[in-house]
Amino acid sequence: MDTPSLTQDELPPVRGRLTPQRPLDGLTWLRVGGPADWLFQPADEADLADFLAGLDASVPVFPMGVGSNLIVRDGGIRGAVIRLGRGFNGIEIEGTRVVAGAAALDAHVARKAAAAGVDLTFLRTIPGAIGGAVRMNAGCYGTYVADHLVAVRTVTREGRVEELAPEDLKLRYRSSELPEGAVIAAAVFEAPAGDPATLEARMAEQLARRDATQPVKERSAGSTFRNPAGHSSTGRADDSHELKAWSVIDAAGMRGARLGGAQMSPKHPNFLLNTGEASAGDLEALGDEVRKRVFQHSGISLEWEIMRVGEPAPE
Repeated sequence: MDTPSLTQDELPPVRGRLTPQRPLDGLTWLRVGGPADWLFQPADEADLADFLAGLDASVPVFPMGVGSNLIVRDGGIRGAVIRLGRGFNGIEIEGTRVVAGAAALDAHVARKAAAAGVDLTFLRTIPGAIGGAVRMNAGCYGTYVADHLVAVRTVTREGRVEELAPEDLKLRYRSSELPEGAVIAAAVFEAPAGDPATLEARMAEQLARRDATQPVKERSAGSTFRNPAGHSSTGRADDSHELKAWSVIDAAGMRGARLGGAQMSPKHPNFLLNTGEASAGDLEALGDEVRKRVFQHSGISLEWEIMRVGEPAPE
């Protein structure tokens, strides 16, 4: 079904900000992407719920987050793109329980929790915000969101506020299942207590390790492909990922490979870079070429970890 071409008069009234034909390239870490039909930045959870409840059911909705793990195609996104901001970035800590808004940056949650003596240090080097971390069951250094998640607060496509348990999300390696059009508003974590100085030192060591091995100063979206050896659905200790995506990319001769303005990082070949002038088409095409070469070399089918959304550039 084609999305109806909506005027602002046909959209629900909001207290936040509605912008028509908003270019999305400046809102993604890779700095590519065409416009959203409408970009909605809700003032708070009630504003988001009212908007979704009043929006024509045929209009697709895409929650965008901070764009850290995303390629928006050059033709843009039809429907309404929802980007959460200040009304969704609170962090509250009580004992060893942490409640974080979906727009709170992972690194900020880790640091604030550590200062309060709560160990969510695995979040420190994960790019992006809590909504995306939950959506992707993000993990680092052997710890995953699934290990600490207690509950998720969502706003459904129909505008209902609902609380989901972790099992409702069917969390697996780098994936989850959310109802279509639902927007994560906040997440609740439970984590072990720890000495703040010890936790701070651990995060400093993690940052140093990351900076030594990853192209942190380049335009990237984090890991491009999932590690291919995951067989467990838990994301915990029994999850096996000895075979790393970077190693099979390297073995296929694709470290540093280029296509237009896109490049696989010479420093870490599982990082897809915009060297300055890449289109979304360049980035996706290079990624697909990597997948093809890896399959030809090793018989392994790499799965995208970066989400690709929207329409290709018009012919």
